[in-house]
Amino acid sequence: MATTTPDAAFRGLPAISPVEQWRALTQRAIIATMRSGEIVVAIISPVFLAICFYLPLRTVMNMAPGMNYAQFLMPIVCLQSVGFAASSAAMRASMDEYHGISTRLRTMPVPPWVPVMARLGANVVLLLISLLWATIAGLAMGWRPGEAGLWGTIGFFGVTLVVGLLLAVGADAIALLAGSPEATSQTMALPQLILGMVSTGFVPEQRFPEWIRPFARNQPVSQYVSAMRGFNENHISWAIMGPPVYWTIGLTALVSLMVGLAVRKRKRER
Repeated sequence: MATTTPDAAFRGLPAISPVEQWRALTQRAIIATMRSGEIVVAIISPVFLAICFYLPLRTVMNMAPGMNYAQFLMPIVCLQSVGFAASSAAMRASMDEYHGISTRLRTMPVPPWVPVMARLGANVVLLLISLLWATIAGLAMGWRPGEAGLWGTIGFFGVTLVVGLLLAVGADAIALLAGSPEATSQTMALPQLILGMVSTGFVPEQRFPEWIRPFARNQPVSQYVSAMRGFNENHISWAIMGPPVYWTIGLTALVSLMVGLAVRKRKRER
């Protein structure tokens, strides 16, 4: 019996450019975030994060000499917000796999990169919304751009956007590799919880027990927090920026590896 390839099945239909396919799939993904409540979560998460940590801890932390807890807390609020957006991105990609939407797209004349870039486009929208509300929450609790002015503020949010993009791409690859929404949820939640809480984002390094201080100081979240504080306070040096740069290179390599494994898995399933 003759077999019909996906391209043959659609032969004779008007060709649609990959750009138009990307636009349509991106629009679909953004609408899906609205229907699923992801945009609401992207708005609420940074607000509740700021409230839950700033209100209980501000009195204790502001007693420390030179401490302004709103300024201190703002970087981790931004980073955790883009982390929540990445978790939502991973779950959305995982649900597309689970419900067979990705499999259906593979049978159509759609270039493999189009669904990936469409999800990334929706993820960037979600990331920007989350970061906007993190900024609003920060301003409400008393954070202000520091002495570095415009360029310092650009650097401050630039670090967050770089981390957010890395997390979004990595989350998409994790969803394709994990194979189920449950596994994806567990894979995304545990590192984010550990690295976020055991970091210098919420409390200074000196508040940790001595045995865990090296980990709290040197892990990636703490290093990105330090870079953001450096930009905000106009204290930029290679000693501050070097570790985040190295972490970014390492995380980029890791994300690239995961994307490569996801692509290989996708080819085996075709």
